[in-house]
Amino acid sequence: MTPTLEEKYQNLFDIDSNLNRLVKKIELLNYINPLNIESEKKQFYSSKYNYEPQFKYPKIRFNGYKLHRLFFSQRLERIKDESIRELYKDIIYEYSGLIECIETIGQGRKFYFNSLKSFGTPTERDIENAKFILRFDDSDFEEDLLPLYNVDDAIAYFEDYRKRYDFDFTIKKSTNISAAAMVQNNTKTLLLRRNHKFSKNQLAVLANHEIGVHMVTTFNGLSQPLKVFSNGFPNNVETQEGLAVYSEYMSGNLTITRLKELAYRVIASDSLAKGYNFSDTFDLLHNQYKLNRDKAFIVTLRVHRGGGFTKDHLYLTGLKKVYDYAKAGEDLNVLLTGKVTLEYKDVILKMQELGLAIPSIHYTDAYLTNDNKNKNFDFILNSLK
Repeated sequence: MTPTLEEKYQNLFDIDSNLNRLVKKIELLNYINPLNIESEKKQFYSSKYNYEPQFKYPKIRFNGYKLHRLFFSQRLERIKDESIRELYKDIIYEYSGLIECIETIGQGRKFYFNSLKSFGTPTERDIENAKFILRFDDSDFEEDLLPLYNVDDAIAYFEDYRKRYDFDFTIKKSTNISAAAMVQNNTKTLLLRRNHKFSKNQLAVLANHEIGVHMVTTFNGLSQPLKVFSNGFPNNVETQEGLAVYSEYMSGNLTITRLKELAYRVIASDSLAKGYNFSDTFDLLHNQYKLNRDKAFIVTLRVHRGGGFTKDHLYLTGLKKVYDYAKAGEDLNVLLTGKVTLEYKDVILKMQELGLAIPSIHYTDAYLTNDNKNKNFDFILNSLK
């Protein structure tokens, strides 16, 4: 009798299953968002921007030391294929780094140095790219950019948009997220910030970004034989966010304002390396770059939460990598197979050949036709170094 796939690769499936049990506990985004954003924002504003917000974070629900030990006790030498073995070794180091991040949230520079290990920091080239984008004029007034819609309007919009895809997810309101919307991978939930006002453009951007990519890769990951596609490859943030912003571009919803927002995140992430505190970064964005105070507060909050969270600089580098990859005629399907990373493309293709992975079931519909009408974007994206 022919052995099943799991019998043939028993050791790999055992290790994958062990890691799956362990990784369920360490979704960083469940821990990094402060619980008291609104009250601290009020105090920051009333202090004339001189108060250092004292953010509170969710309690950790795992024993970090024990988890580290269990991760490193996996017998990787039992995985016969060298490239797949290397992938799993990288994954264990990645998850171990995320545990250290979560354990040090709210501990200032200690968290910042762990964040550097997991997400890196902007290079001089990244900062030059960001400053290049910031030279472009975004003063074109458009009705589509007016914040006219509340969270219930947004829910109705996303309920309608979800009909494009044949998977089901939950939509919930939240007061404890720093973004306007985010996908919670492990619960298949789209969270929307309760008191946020959305513009027509932002609704389209978020639909293409959060549902068109993050939900698509969530459900594609869940359909794979191995759980690692769902739990995430090493450094997958850059690829995943690059894909998500690329879908904003392809759907014709990317604006100069949005691109500049990604550039401000790079500038803000770089301010951490310079030792800026919360009010220093806010001052840089609000007074020097003339970003309005609510946007400046959000960008500052995103990078200072936890003690210095550098993840945000990866949106722009990810967009550039995915844009160049697609422009070269490469296959985007392989990057949608789960929470995967461009740099592991060859390993994914090898896993597909061995039957250990399948092509994407769901495909981002924005990628089917290029609806971008603004030639400025091609000029900017081609000019980035």
